[in-house]
Amino acid sequence: FATNVVQNEYIVQFDGYYKRAAREKHIQAALNGSKVKNWRIQPRSNPISDYPSDFDVITLEEDPKSQTDGIDLLRSHPSIKSISPQRMVHRTLKYLNDSRPDVSHQITPPVGSANRHTNRRLLRAIPRQITSLLKGDVLWGMGITGKGVKVAVFDTGLSKNHPHFKSVKERTNWTNEKTLDDGVSHGTFVAGIIASSKECLGFAPDSELHIFRVFTNNQVSYTSWFLDAFNYAILKKINVLNLSIGGPDFLDQPFVDKVLELSANKVIMVSAIGNDGPLYGTLNNPGDQMDVIGVGGMDYNDNIAKFSSRGMTTWELPNGYGRMKPDIVTYGSQVKGSNLNGGCKSLSGTSVASPVVAGAVTLLASGVINRFDIVNPASMKQALIEGAQRLTENNMFEQGHGKLNILKSMKILSTYKPKVTLSPAYLDFTEDYMWPYTTQSLYYTSAPVIANVTILNGMGVIGRVINSPTWHPYTNENGQMLNISISYSEQLWPWSGWIAVHIGVNELGRSFEGLAQGHITLTVQSPAGPGENEPRNGTVSFPLKVKIIPQPPRHKRILWDQYHSLRYPPGYLPRDNLKIKSDPLDWRADHIHTNFKDMYTHLRNAGYYVEVLGAPYTCFNASYYGTLLLVDPEEEYFHEEIIKLKNDILERDLSVIVFADWYNTTVMRKIKFYDENTRQWWMPDTGGANIPALNELLRDFDIVLGDKVSEGYFDMRDHRMYYASGSNIIKFPTGNNTILIERDLFDQGLDILSPDEKRQKIRAKTAILGLLQTDHTYSKVQPATPNPDLINGVNLELDADRSEERQIDHQPKVVKSNDSAASGKDNRKVGGRIAIYGDSNCLDSTHLDKPCFWLLDSLLEYTMTSHVTNLLKDLN
Repeated sequence: FATNVVQNEYIVQFDGYYKRAAREKHIQAALNGSKVKNWRIQPRSNPISDYPSDFDVITLEEDPKSQTDGIDLLRSHPSIKSISPQRMVHRTLKYLNDSRPDVSHQITPPVGSANRHTNRRLLRAIPRQITSLLKGDVLWGMGITGKGVKVAVFDTGLSKNHPHFKSVKERTNWTNEKTLDDGVSHGTFVAGIIASSKECLGFAPDSELHIFRVFTNNQVSYTSWFLDAFNYAILKKINVLNLSIGGPDFLDQPFVDKVLELSANKVIMVSAIGNDGPLYGTLNNPGDQMDVIGVGGMDYNDNIAKFSSRGMTTWELPNGYGRMKPDIVTYGSQVKGSNLNGGCKSLSGTSVASPVVAGAVTLLASGVINRFDIVNPASMKQALIEGAQRLTENNMFEQGHGKLNILKSMKILSTYKPKVTLSPAYLDFTEDYMWPYTTQSLYYTSAPVIANVTILNGMGVIGRVINSPTWHPYTNENGQMLNISISYSEQLWPWSGWIAVHIGVNELGRSFEGLAQGHITLTVQSPAGPGENEPRNGTVSFPLKVKIIPQPPRHKRILWDQYHSLRYPPGYLPRDNLKIKSDPLDWRADHIHTNFKDMYTHLRNAGYYVEVLGAPYTCFNASYYGTLLLVDPEEEYFHEEIIKLKNDILERDLSVIVFADWYNTTVMRKIKFYDENTRQWWMPDTGGANIPALNELLRDFDIVLGDKVSEGYFDMRDHRMYYASGSNIIKFPTGNNTILIERDLFDQGLDILSPDEKRQKIRAKTAILGLLQTDHTYSKVQPATPNPDLINGVNLELDADRSEERQIDHQPKVVKSNDSAASGKDNRKVGGRIAIYGDSNCLDSTHLDKPCFWLLDSLLEYTMTSHVTNLLKDLN
């Protein structure tokens, strides 16, 4: 999926539903008397265009300043809630042909042992009917077939007389193409998984099918098309809605708000979580929302599909921690469904797994049609996740609560009473399923670990937490050794909320090794239900089991700087590897449990303890840590942070490792994006990393990075390396206490700025790695230069109006050390050590070419112990 902002088009959201004439009057009143003249309201011709609406699409064809003035005037009108850019959505479909034999089992010998009979494994073949595999036909035998439930399919349409469907109640078109039919077969396939009654059977063949054609034959849609279609779904009192689409932009506010409104109106939305796996932190919206059932994919051997996106959610970073998603997984690989005009075909993807769950939800809802008032987005999700079968080989960010189990969920729903539950229901540091909590025990002075828990409120669309959540330590299970801090959403809407549990170890656990346990209680109150006189109250417990170990030595403790990492959205952060054009945005959060998961696993296996800093540098005690690890930082540093870090290095022997990335303002303009805040085309907020901010952070140590964008393969000892869009070191101290390593690299920035120019690619010496042992000669305070335009003669300013690149000397400048340091007769007090490498892509699993975990090991040995490994000696 990809989204692009449509230039000059804006969605005007009102504070309520108004008829067309009233909406036009509000817009006219806002713009009358202003200099904004060239505006018009886009006409909408669809089934709901004559009904009251809560938005309009307006075109502003003005110069940038007048356009901005017009937006400000619209925002100031009391009946206008917000202004957002119109977005175009483009979906890419992946079709897989079914070529496997249709047999009950297939035996596959291991590679290289065709004639051996050992180590064979049984592979389940593609089933004839997905409905039978998931026991949907058992419910059919009980008379439960989807009857009485309205299910909407938001996709590419459906032909009028398709032979597979019994009850197509309505087909509507929301696109600019004059047809209701499906021209690409995806909508037909999705509808078939839900409700087909012939050949390749769907789960709810007797359900009332509502077809919403929201994608063109070219797989293009617009936010405004979705908003109108969503409003129509609310008007038609749709019960279940399948949306096989998603994207990384969880701040597309009109879309996100409308999904919340759908849920508030008891529409159960089922959505794919995305096909961006196996990387973590790749969830798509709206499947990552609390009120939506987010579905992941698996194969017929009950393995999570490689393509299926993984959690955690990234909305909460850098200050908090992500939520558990997906909610549930089901078959999404080589699933059979209806073809365009009849017959069957096979497709794979979470957009296939999503209608499997949507069909199951429709079937389950029809099983309690006689008490349909208990069916809502929360109660259905509760039935699904409580009934799910946990997979043994996957953690909670891969499988959510587990594999869809229709029969068990039907049993839960048939006896359901409105209640409050939590997702996850508990936290246990001893269960592999609870990755990453199982990978590192807690200890005294460690940074608190955060568990972000979703509250599901089946009692009502609104609710509130009464009193405060309470921690109950089990004193006979060492619970008194835990420090528990709780924050939470006091108001729950729609059907959900959150509770964040911060877990630390107090001084009682300084030398303890073992388990500490307790539980948190939480009470939610919702308004009285039908026929009830008293508010509904529900209390739920959240058990905690935490591993505690004695405090590790300082030289084994790493502090990961999360606070200065930014990602899209809300910032416009470009990719770190400029060679990868198909993935233009940096949106995976740069967390040790998302795209730096492999690096984190390597460090833990090497015996290091990695803690996450989600606050400024002024908020941690440097005496606990051996090394502060800065990887791909994009945020600026407060002046107090710069002073604090310098003191920590010189006075508290804290060491720092920096893995930077490219930064060049001219290149940034070349790969500019549309900025929704200014509604103009601007450069990204920064480059791959914020080099001006890093230079300000390290200025008192005479370290400066430049704006040459370097790229190329090279060797370091026996290790083959790839420098993917890295920066260069242009100033670094010299002497016995320093090492500066150079390699011959290409100027990638030049290739990006002049891609058509024919020239010979030439390598040039580039300083890429520097090691520095600090001492008190660096304690002299230099004049502060916050947000400098000129740093040591190198222009790194963010100046959108500059038309040509300033030419700079890319050769590294060295700072002379004094004679005593050079002669080795230095008796000065030494401080911590600094190591800086110009590229972070070799640690980032997003587009990993040549991993450099070995380099990180060597740098950590240097920063933790001052020992320079043989791998880093005499490299020039």
